[in-house]
Amino acid sequence: MIAFPAGVRVWIAGGVTDMRRGMNTLALTVQQGLGRDPHAGEIFCFRGRKGDLVKLVWHDGVGMSLYTKRLEAGKFIWPTSGSGEAVQISAAQLGYLFEGVWGYPPL
Repeated sequence: MIAFPAGVRVWIAGGVTDMRRGMNTLALTVQQGLGRDPHAGEIFCFRGRKGDLVKLVWHDGVGMSLYTKRLEAGKFIWPTSGSGEAVQISAAQLGYLFEGVWGYPPL
């Protein structure tokens, strides 16, 4: 797992996202759909319909990065929201989510 700064805000988008979207389209989704600034240094997480793929968009102050993780077995636990609401979690919780230790809602 990539080490993100400890105090960074992490937002997970509710519902599902079209995983064919790339970095620029996801950044536009952050701006228009979530009402956040994709260049503010926050991490934005998106999950695909099947639940086995997650994409992260993060601007570290130098440039935009796109991280992808696909599970070989199982699914990421994710909130569902028809309105596309985002839920804020900590960078530590993001690490736990990626390792399968933590799920949403918190255990």
